[in-house]
Amino acid sequence: MTDRPSDRRIAETVIEPDSHGVRLDFYLQKRFSYRSRTEWQKSIADGEILLNGKETKPSRRLQAGERIAFLPRVLEEPPVDPSFELLGETPEYLAVSKSGNLPCHPAGVFFRHTLWHLLRERFGEKIHIATRLDRETSGVVLVARDAAAAAEFTRELTGAHVHKRYITLVHGTFPEELAAEGWLSSDPAAKVRKKRRFTPDPVPEGERAETLFRCLERRDSFSLVEAFPRTGRLHQIRATLCSLGFPLVGDKLYGPDETLFIRFLSDTLTDADRECLILPRQALHASEIRLPFRGGTLCASASLPPDMADLCRRLFSAEAVRRAEGKTMPEI
Repeated sequence: MTDRPSDRRIAETVIEPDSHGVRLDFYLQKRFSYRSRTEWQKSIADGEILLNGKETKPSRRLQAGERIAFLPRVLEEPPVDPSFELLGETPEYLAVSKSGNLPCHPAGVFFRHTLWHLLRERFGEKIHIATRLDRETSGVVLVARDAAAAAEFTRELTGAHVHKRYITLVHGTFPEELAAEGWLSSDPAAKVRKKRRFTPDPVPEGERAETLFRCLERRDSFSLVEAFPRTGRLHQIRATLCSLGFPLVGDKLYGPDETLFIRFLSDTLTDADRECLILPRQALHASEIRLPFRGGTLCASASLPPDMADLCRRLFSAEAVRRAEGKTMPEI
């Protein structure tokens, strides 16, 4: 299903020939397995599923070419920090720096409280976010303003000439430099299913991951670190650092205690938990990106946001903070 720009989330799909004659509830359960058949039957009964624009029954047999629309009920969205800074604007793309509490794309309960929706309201409906960040990661995001630019970003972002720089604060005494080359996969020992692990050796269903880390300064039991990912995997920096023994400050999933993530989801974090986190969100900032675009080089950089900058000033020297704010990305 694909989302249509709207103040209400609407997703549509077209029935393929191989699904001709299949019951609607069976089709939905098989195609979109994140809900059970019973849950889809309830959605149909509640009028959240339309077939060719009309309400129908779970037992309805589908015909090739028919259209299914999913109109999920409007849910109250959790509060976010909707602030973002416009770093650059052309007819083809936008470069913005988002806050550390703002989802990029609609997902789950989030729709209006997303960078995508905020940009669409300000710049129009043709918005394609090319470089997504986790909700709690701040920094540079590239946004295509038409399909051609989106396709070019997709091509260049998977190429060898894209360079990204992140700044992070971690627990532990980090080495001067560390090249992490290995594999990312699901962590079978984790209490949270979505958590990943980094291993130097290949694992079944693993993804190749490579990140260069450089330490800017070590103070007490904390380190200020630059990260230069050479691949673009889900949770790459966070999972790699956690597996290497340097969990991120403020990270509920990849920090020192993953059960914080479970309590965060259930809104049961204690004052002691928040003190343990130090920062309300993961201390990870996408500070710079550079890649080829339309025959030239597109560069965008974003200063540390106030929350990370203030914490850095409390923990590290002025020179280390200055280096974190500077542009020290290796040349292409």
